[in-house]
Amino acid sequence: MIQPRHTPFEAYRGRRAVVTGGLGFIGSNLSLALRAHGAQVVVIDSLVHGCGGSPANLKEFAPEIHVELADIADSDRVPEHLLGADVIFNLASEISHSADPADASRDLELNVCSQLAFLRLCAQHAPRRRVVYTSTRQVYGPPRYLPVDERHPVEPVDFNGVHKHAAAQYHLLMTRLGSIDAVILNLTNVYGPRMALGVPGQGFLAHFLAHALKGHSLRVFGDGRQTRDPLFVEDAVDAILLAGLASLSEHRLFNIGNPEAWSLGQIAELVSEAAHLPPPRLCPFPENRRIIDIGSYSTDTRLAHSVLGWQAATRLPEGIRRTLQFYGRQTFGEVSPKASRYAAVGAHDQSA
Repeated sequence: MIQPRHTPFEAYRGRRAVVTGGLGFIGSNLSLALRAHGAQVVVIDSLVHGCGGSPANLKEFAPEIHVELADIADSDRVPEHLLGADVIFNLASEISHSADPADASRDLELNVCSQLAFLRLCAQHAPRRRVVYTSTRQVYGPPRYLPVDERHPVEPVDFNGVHKHAAAQYHLLMTRLGSIDAVILNLTNVYGPRMALGVPGQGFLAHFLAHALKGHSLRVFGDGRQTRDPLFVEDAVDAILLAGLASLSEHRLFNIGNPEAWSLGQIAELVSEAAHLPPPRLCPFPENRRIIDIGSYSTDTRLAHSVLGWQAATRLPEGIRRTLQFYGRQTFGEVSPKASRYAAVGAHDQSA
């Protein structure tokens, strides 16, 4: 039997964990990890169109994980699941990045209004419980310096970044008021098994992987020199789990990324090579993408390492290989059972 990699996670055994957005990409991987570590897991997900959630992400493990199809702001159906919760992982959100004012109202409703309503429910029915909220590096906008630490100015370039920052501030405010016990994680580009590759607006990595799985050669906007620090989903899940357990006082916000940065051209080459495709080609930036492009980005993870004890463990070539292996070359639905650490989950263990 494969044992969990991090012994601190044994503390989740027997604990009740609520995961909002648990049918989505990161949320489903988190839910499987929690179950593998012996937690009692409740998923709350409304399956809003375009947010990447899919029942298929947990279908194989349905007997092990309770799924409540509800909006996180639903005051009739959500409270019963918050009662008795030991820890709450709040991953529900709109995921599309857009500077189009037509998209602002939907993003505001999902990423701010629903979040505030949910936090009020948490304060009432799970007071002072740990709430881990996953925000995004997009809140920082174009970096003034690299790597980006937690003191970097907040200057988002799209509505999603503005609204995610607002939601994070609600979490922190209600923590200062003593209503909840929140931790904010600003995640970099996360990739890996269970990405909703067919959903637009998820960034360059989903685009690269989706095209590669279809056998299409890749295009890179601009000169390909912009850097990113993609994070494999299992490493992101480890950071979220550690945030759920950490004893905190001063620090409540952490940047989570990969200390190893790669240019977009290099990333496209890695994906192309792994998928046995021709080399990628450069092309001009579409104007609607140029206005929200942030240039190069890399994460300063020293605070997360020193306070949470977290660091990324998966190098990009390995992560890309495992991601492509998970999906298979023919359809996005083909799953290799050995591609993910939590691909097969028993009642109190995980299988190879």
